[in-house]
Amino acid sequence: MTAPALTLTDLTRILRESAGEDESVNLDGDILDTPFAELGYDSLALLEAASRIEREVGIRLSEDALGDAETPRLFLNLVNEPITSTT
Repeated sequence: MTAPALTLTDLTRILRESAGEDESVNLDGDILDTPFAELGYDSLALLEAASRIEREVGIRLSEDALGDAETPRLFLNLVNEPITSTT
């Protein structure tokens, strides 16, 4: 049985839980193509989010791949690629 694909709602929840939220940024808006830096998340925040995703979904992400995932869309593609390729 494969894990369900991670959604933007899942990702924003994980980001909020692991690194908080900048009050000046609306994570509930259209943020799919907004760079994480503009959303207030640095590489350490993304590593923490990746660690939580590994525990919740069972997908391990390399640090190199995380460095290339500069937006929520790219991050979700990275996480969901192994899930969708097995279905």
